[in-house]
Amino acid sequence: MGRPTRWALAATGVTRYSTTFTDLVARGADVDGEARLADAVAPRGARILDAGSGMGRVAAALAARGHQVVAAEPDPTLVEQSLRTYPHLPVVPLDILSLTPEALASRGGPAEFDVIVCVGNVMIYLAEDSEVAVLTRLRELLAPGGRILVGFHLTDGPSTARVYPPDEFVADATAAGLRVDLRAGSYELHPANDEYAVWLLSSTGD
Repeated sequence: MGRPTRWALAATGVTRYSTTFTDLVARGADVDGEARLADAVAPRGARILDAGSGMGRVAAALAARGHQVVAAEPDPTLVEQSLRTYPHLPVVPLDILSLTPEALASRGGPAEFDVIVCVGNVMIYLAEDSEVAVLTRLRELLAPGGRILVGFHLTDGPSTARVYPPDEFVADATAAGLRVDLRAGSYELHPANDEYAVWLLSSTGD
């Protein structure tokens, strides 16, 4: 059995995350920044995987823009919240390493994707030393010419998450067969900074 994720070890993480975004959605706050950028780099009607979809806000926003979206979230509490908040958004209750083409096909989803979204600090909540394996799995699920959108805090992130320096992330992405097409400091493409990183990745085999 693999090591537990940092998310699973964060006993209060689910409650804090759920409360924060439930309140933001209820107030009508703009929580679609990630979805707008993913939509901008996707072809129309794209096959999009939201890997670590949480309460479903990004996946739901992309589905509303006409994309064929698969939301994948292993945390049962977040799966339940997602289904309650966005009842028309199906959720695959699997972690990223379990997202094989066969597992996705058995649930009626596509086996490859034009865009994969992995935002909301998913990468800094992974199990220790699993980053290259996760990035490799995501790369294996890309359609030719596909892109991966990643976003996470570099500093001042959740206390239970890891610090993931940009040079280490780039080294892990390279080891997973990916190249960096873009690094920015926000989903509105502000310049790169030391607080938050947004990355667009693609396969080095394309």
